[in-house]
Amino acid sequence: MTQTCSALDTFEADYRRHRTRERISFWTVALALMAIFLITAEFANFFTVTQVTMPDGSREERWILLAGLPRLGEYISRTIPELAWFTLSQDLVNWFWRWPIWMELLLETILIAFMATMFGVVGGFLLSFPAAQNLSPRPWMIWISRRYLEIARTVPELVWALIFVFCFGVGPMAGVLAIALHCTGSLGKLYSEANENIDMRSVEGVRAAGGSWFDQMRYGVVPQVLPNTLSYTLLRFEINVRSSSIIGFVGAGGLGQELRTAVSLQEYTDLSALFVIIFVAVFVIDWASEKLRHRVIGLERI
Repeated sequence: MTQTCSALDTFEADYRRHRTRERISFWTVALALMAIFLITAEFANFFTVTQVTMPDGSREERWILLAGLPRLGEYISRTIPELAWFTLSQDLVNWFWRWPIWMELLLETILIAFMATMFGVVGGFLLSFPAAQNLSPRPWMIWISRRYLEIARTVPELVWALIFVFCFGVGPMAGVLAIALHCTGSLGKLYSEANENIDMRSVEGVRAAGGSWFDQMRYGVVPQVLPNTLSYTLLRFEINVRSSSIIGFVGAGGLGQELRTAVSLQEYTDLSALFVIIFVAVFVIDWASEKLRHRVIGLERI
């Protein structure tokens, strides 16, 4: 009985020490994150106080975030067209007055995103195996593949697009190459992390049966990571559609040129019409991607 009580007391003492360490760790991390947040907010001018002109003409000091919100609302209100129920059809025609050109550019945007995603999937998938710590056949291959993926995804798509526009001229090719290179880096990292979380027993079984390294990847790894690979690929395609809508700002094809023109000429209703078109396209792609992913993995929605 005495030994039981002694063991219980020891357990409770160890538990209290463990809880104390956990609380100290939690509050240390929380305070560190709060300090970093406040420092970052200060650098971002979130605490800046500025002067604003009041309706009566007087000048008063206001917190810059609150002072800027009315201007944001004013900008958004300018993008909303005047729609009336009795003239709705004509108002919609006037709102989407360049719809034939916009639909053609939307198709170009989607095709740029699709082709770039295919290139990115191939590059990221092939590099994900040597980039995985548990699968790479040589240590130096890990270093090279990871550095390449880091460089590819570190440089923004707009910068890649500027480089490729300089190399190949204005047009969709520059957009495809820019998004594809960035996509390779992003998908390669996601795929490699999925590879590192697999059950290695399948790989060891293929190796024990005399399979080569490629056989181990084909039969031991790919079947396990295929659902994650598909999910990441569909998500990236959706992201690439949005990216291909932006890189047109630098002449890389797609709806971006129209967005740039609308912003430059302050055609606010054209800007909102383009936003609606892109939003509907992304919504349809997201819906179709969800259906496809559920069908592949055998998940039936209730």
